[in-house]
Amino acid sequence: MTTYSAVRTTGIYCRPGCGAKPLAENVQTFELAAAAEAAGFRACLRCRPYRVAGTVADEAPELVCRAVQLIIAGVMDAAGEEVLAARIGVSARHLRRMFHEHLGVTPDQFARSRRAHFARRLLDDSELGIAEVAFASGFGSLRQFNRAMREIFRAAPKELRDRRRKTDRLTADGGLVLRLPYTAPYDWEAMIAFLAANAIPGVESVEGGVYRRTITLDGEPGLLEIGPGGPDHLLLQAHLPFWEGVIHVVDRAACLVGLEKDLTTARQFLGGDPQIGPLLAARPGLQVPGAWGPFEVAVQAVVRNSLPSAEADDVLRKIVEVHGVAVPGLGYGLTHLFPGPEALTGVEPVAALAREVAEGNIVLDCGRPEELARVLEQVPGVSRKAAQLVVMRLGGRDAWPLDGDAEHLSPWRSLAAVYASAS
Repeated sequence: MTTYSAVRTTGIYCRPGCGAKPLAENVQTFELAAAAEAAGFRACLRCRPYRVAGTVADEAPELVCRAVQLIIAGVMDAAGEEVLAARIGVSARHLRRMFHEHLGVTPDQFARSRRAHFARRLLDDSELGIAEVAFASGFGSLRQFNRAMREIFRAAPKELRDRRRKTDRLTADGGLVLRLPYTAPYDWEAMIAFLAANAIPGVESVEGGVYRRTITLDGEPGLLEIGPGGPDHLLLQAHLPFWEGVIHVVDRAACLVGLEKDLTTARQFLGGDPQIGPLLAARPGLQVPGAWGPFEVAVQAVVRNSLPSAEADDVLRKIVEVHGVAVPGLGYGLTHLFPGPEALTGVEPVAALAREVAEGNIVLDCGRPEELARVLEQVPGVSRKAAQLVVMRLGGRDAWPLDGDAEHLSPWRSLAAVYASAS
């Protein structure tokens, strides 16, 4: 877990490993950079804490973690804390109290800090113009963007770009390249093996240690590539029709490959289990894979849990080829966008699921994971294992898509299931 040290005498906060050596009595620690900023501290110019993975510790209550997931998904871009609270079934006042108690910030402060940190990374790493950075980072206006950057970094965006280091800049033959930071241990080889084994033909592919997939933004096609970068980051290359809201593309990519969570507490808990503990010790960097598209993952879970592997691939390929939108010229075996629920309401074995999602009866997010699992299991064709797999890949931390119930591994059954499946 990353903790940040803030020095009262200088008003600066740093990440672990910074060369600054203040007196211990002058140091205050925070688990989130956003909390340090809310307390009035500014980021260190030497260690640049905005460049590390800013994950929320898994020891925070599940309600808080679910709210964080929804913020990452963009729920607060055009709505306030009341809408966020309603999605997880609590009052806005209770949600703010929980955030203050466990994270040291309000949901609004957390969301704003994330946008500002992402903007700072774009200013460092990319050649996007200032206005493009603002809207790519989820800010609603240049005025809002400038105000947030001045408040958090004590400088205007142009000044911040002028300060960037030559080694920050990432170049590519096309598209936008960004670092996806992570905190070790992280096992990319295991993650990409999972993605390869579960790739949807025509939509996803893995070649040469790089994961690629088609995506759609407001109906326009795009291409993502994720591969190894350095000892503390992966590299994301995005070929997109426009840059507005790219923060959510990057967030979803990070969620897909399991970078959005700090699982320290889960690992400590599972390390004491006689079956999971040795597996965890042997491969400490396994992560819970996430999802790019919730409906896509739900369809995949239903198909793969009802058919043998080869047959499942054939069914998924046919679904994509017949009902998906063709995207020519991409290469790597990528040919289509995955279809939406409206296109599959008459396609077995996912017709019932598609109808429920298309009609708005089921919302595929983990705002309320237990309720989502219960509702999914009531849909014809959706098994218990499939429902649990959907919940796991959408971010539920206590799902168990295997035989039995493994109650003794609760509340960290999702990570335990990853280890049990990899054994």
